[in-house]
Amino acid sequence: LEGMSRGGLIVYNWAKQNPDKVAAVYADAPVCNLASWPGGLGEGEGSPADLANALKQYNLTAEELPHFDNNPIDGLEGLAAADVPLLHVCGTADTVVPMTENSDLLERRYRELGGRIRVIRKPGVGHHPHSLPNPSVIVNFLKGRALGENDFLKPRRGLRNSGLQFLRNPTGRVAFLGGSITEMNGYSAGIEASLQKLFPDCRFDFINAGIGSTCSDTGAYRLDSDILQNGKVDLLFVEFAVNDNQDGHFPPEKTRRAVEGIIRRARRHNPLIDIVLLYCANESHLAGYRQGKTPQEISANEAIADAYGLPSVNFAADVAERIAFGEFDWETFGGVHPAPFGAALYADDVTELLRAQYAGLDAGEQPAAAPMPERLDPFALDNGRLLPATLAETDGNWQLEIPDWAALPGSCRNRFRQLRLLAADVPGAELALDFTGRAIGLYLLAGPDAGMVEYRIDNGHWQRLELRHPFSESLHYPYTATLADQLLDGDHRLIMRIAGNAGCRGNAVRIIAFTAN
Repeated sequence: LEGMSRGGLIVYNWAKQNPDKVAAVYADAPVCNLASWPGGLGEGEGSPADLANALKQYNLTAEELPHFDNNPIDGLEGLAAADVPLLHVCGTADTVVPMTENSDLLERRYRELGGRIRVIRKPGVGHHPHSLPNPSVIVNFLKGRALGENDFLKPRRGLRNSGLQFLRNPTGRVAFLGGSITEMNGYSAGIEASLQKLFPDCRFDFINAGIGSTCSDTGAYRLDSDILQNGKVDLLFVEFAVNDNQDGHFPPEKTRRAVEGIIRRARRHNPLIDIVLLYCANESHLAGYRQGKTPQEISANEAIADAYGLPSVNFAADVAERIAFGEFDWETFGGVHPAPFGAALYADDVTELLRAQYAGLDAGEQPAAAPMPERLDPFALDNGRLLPATLAETDGNWQLEIPDWAALPGSCRNRFRQLRLLAADVPGAELALDFTGRAIGLYLLAGPDAGMVEYRIDNGHWQRLELRHPFSESLHYPYTATLADQLLDGDHRLIMRIAGNAGCRGNAVRIIAFTAN
C-alpha cells in the first residue's frame, strides 16, 4: 500500500482491517493523526475546510476529535503481529503534517509493539515535494518485502530444498560460518528466530561456527570439524566479506578459492543443501559504495554465487544506500559489530529472502540437487581440513601445552585459552610434517611475541614468513598462515624451523593445527 499526505489515513485504515493482505506500507508525509491535520490542534496549520469534511466522514464532532482513537497512530497491534514493515518518507520542516504529531508518534508506538518501521527524514524539507529525487531506496524496500528480491537480495536458484526439509520433517539443521559478526549475539540469532516462526513445528539444531578474526580460508579448513561432522546440514549461511577485507586483506582470487571450496565441500556433504552468502558492512565497504565501486571481496563472492546459483544478501550495499538517504548513520547502526538496531536490520534482510523463498511450499514437491559446475579455480579449497598438530615430527624444543597466558604479553580470547598448542620459541627449533594435497599452512595464534619461520617443501628452496599479524600488537591473533596452496596434488613433506629475527619482539610459534587441502 502507498499513501501520500492524507493518503496515510486511507492506507492505514485499510491495512489495520486487513493486516493479512498487506505486504508493506509506504507512507509519504502521511497524515497519521486527525487532531494534527486537518484539526490543527497542535503545531500544524490545520485546514478548516478539510476538517469539516473529515468530521462528517468520520461521524465525529469537534469536541470528540481530541479523543478519537482510530487514527493511524492507534490500534497498530494487528499490523505489528502480522509483521508488516512500514516505510515513512517525511520532511523535517513539514508544517502542514508535522512529524512530531504524526510519523514520530507512529514510529515510537509501532516499535514498542515490536513492529518494523523505517523512517527517512529529509532535513529542511517541508510537506512538498513528495518522494525522493532517486527513489531506489523505496523501490528496494517494496520489492524486498513483496518479492524477496531487489538490488541487495538475489535468490538465484533459491532455497526450496531446505524449506521442504523444514516443512516435512520434524528436525532441521542450520549452520552459520563466519567471523565475529556471525559469532556475536546478532544477526544469526535474528535469523534463527525467523526460521522458528516460519516453521513452528520443526525442531531446529542451530550451529554457530563464527570465530572472531577468521577469514574465508580458515573457514574452508575448519568447515568439516566445526560444522559438517555434526551431521547433515540443510541450510548454511556463510559470511566472510568483512574479515577478508579488513583482517586478511585478501586479493579476490584468494577469497574465490576459499569460498568456492566451502561451497563444493558442503554440497558433497549434502547435495540437497541450500547455501546463502552474506556480506556484512565495514567502513571500507561503505566508502567503496559511496564512490560507486563494489568491494573486491564482495565481487569475488558474487562470482561464486552466480556460478553455483547461490542466494546472496548484500548487507553492505543495503546499509550504504540507507545511510546515503539519511535513514540512520553508521554510529546508530552500531559499526562493524552492529548494535541491536543494526543486527535486526541484517536479520530483516535475510527474513525477506526466506519468506519469499518458502512461500507456497507443497509438501509433495520433490527436492532437487543443485548441479556441481566445473571448478572456477583448480586450487579451490574443497578438500580443506585441519591436521592435528600432533602429527608433526619435532625436535626437543617443541612442547604440546596450554600456554601460561598470564605470563605472556597480549590478551587471548577465552575460546583459545584452554587449547593445547604446539609451541616453541627457540631459534632453530625444527619440525617436519608429511601431508597429502595441494596446500599446507598453519592455523595459529600470533601475539606480540610472534616470530619468523623458514620452511621448505619437498627439498625445495627455503622461504621465510613472518607470523606476526598487523593485529598482533595486543592480541594473540587467530589466523591461517598459508605456506603453499598451488602444489601438485600428491604426497609432500614440510620442513619448518624458527628463524631468529632481530626485528621481531619474540620468536614464538604457537600452532593450533596444520591446514591442508
